[in-house]
Amino acid sequence: MSIFKPLRWLRRSRRWHRFLAIFLIVLLIQPLSDAQAQRRRRGRILPTIFNAGSATYVEQTSGETSEITSNRVRTGTNVPLIDPAGDLLGCDGEPLANYTGFSMTLYEADASGLDLIEPPLPLTTTQAPPAGNGIAPNTTNVNPFFLLPDSGRYNFLLDPARRLQSGLAQTDEDATYVLVIMPPVDSTFGERRVRIRLEEPLVDDNGNILALSYQAVSLDGQPISVDGATELTKTVQVENAETNLLTFFEFGLDTAICEANQVQITKTADRSAGQPGDVVVYRLNIKNVAKAAVNSIFAYDTPPVGFELLSDSVSAEVDGVPIEVATDAIGNGITFSTDAAIELGQSLNVIYALRITPDALRGSGRNSATVTAKRVDSGFTFQDGPSNHRITLDPGLLADCGTLIGRVFEDKDFDGEQQPGEAGIPNAVIFLDDGNRIVTDADGLFSVQKMLPGQRTGTLDLSSLPGYTLATNLHFNERNSLSRLVNLAPGGLVRMNFGVTPTFQEEPAQ
Repeated sequence: MSIFKPLRWLRRSRRWHRFLAIFLIVLLIQPLSDAQAQRRRRGRILPTIFNAGSATYVEQTSGETSEITSNRVRTGTNVPLIDPAGDLLGCDGEPLANYTGFSMTLYEADASGLDLIEPPLPLTTTQAPPAGNGIAPNTTNVNPFFLLPDSGRYNFLLDPARRLQSGLAQTDEDATYVLVIMPPVDSTFGERRVRIRLEEPLVDDNGNILALSYQAVSLDGQPISVDGATELTKTVQVENAETNLLTFFEFGLDTAICEANQVQITKTADRSAGQPGDVVVYRLNIKNVAKAAVNSIFAYDTPPVGFELLSDSVSAEVDGVPIEVATDAIGNGITFSTDAAIELGQSLNVIYALRITPDALRGSGRNSATVTAKRVDSGFTFQDGPSNHRITLDPGLLADCGTLIGRVFEDKDFDGEQQPGEAGIPNAVIFLDDGNRIVTDADGLFSVQKMLPGQRTGTLDLSSLPGYTLATNLHFNERNSLSRLVNLAPGGLVRMNFGVTPTFQEEPAQ
């Protein structure tokens, strides 16, 4: 069957194919391409916008593939807005059942990058599509933005023509923001704060942006994204940089928000008071209140001063079923860890015993415990605590305070010790370093109970002993003083003696 000659010519002419392709592209490029390009040189946005198109075709006779590109067409000079968009998801990485009452607010960060500057960041108002330049869901670019009941999608448009209080443009490198996620009133969710700092964009030789980057850091210690990261650097690729002006810049894509309580720890003991030598049995109750199973449980307990762990006393169970826990010492604390999974509503009980030593009297008897656990579904790590418990300490046979005893006597042989025939001196006065005044009895004896331990000083008042003076000590030079220094240990007993002699013996020989 013969082919009509004009059709045969169409099939064989490559020049005609190129002409036809270019013609169709010129006709279709404007309605089919709504993408524009953003150019940036040395941190400044250039408003010039170009558009271009490309196409490929296959020669039917030879099978060769050819590509053609149209000329670049100027399409406008409007300065673009940059859109940071993202999704708010639940702790399990899935959308929430209802977003009513959730709000997203963007603030400029202060100089420290840890706090926000009031009021919320002023944004350029946009008009709702299709007639306006707004972008769904935040079509009018309001701040704060309240989420739609059935969607966790949010976005804000940053304007390169607007300046921050820091002096940077809203889209400049190092522009820093704080994104605040506020749950509804009386919600089980907690407020979230994420710091976002723009980084230097990747540009080509012509200054066209190829990629935009930012660094996001959690300010509340909770994961930013559903992979459990608390800090991330994200790069947004700009496809066809020369033909895309409006770039969707994602802040905290797939940001997660979780219920405030995921795991709870409670610390109890079998007694509220104890003495040195007693054994106290403690219980850590770790309950899973998340909406999924948790594992990788790590509890850290800080015992009081002077409390020693009885290593063979540690045991653990979940709903009555015994499980293995690893016990270790880190610094002054004790750790309990297990990889066993705890389902929603279940509790892990860790039981262990501590012995109270005499050294415990130096402490307060107060200890605390914290716990961290990881959700099985999302891998998020959560913590709770500290949970505190205090034991009231009774010294029992031991006491912090000590007892001071002593005597003022006539030292006839000048050795500093009372010997038979060396009588005590009554009504002698001794002043202690704490201001107390003690008077000796008829035998020259004195004693003070419940004195605070440590270095204590007593001074003999010679004015209370007319006719007497301090006896010279022939063995210890430090006793040739009206003052005595003693070291009183907790619960200890020390002696403080003063030897005196009649003054007529002090007169020099004639």
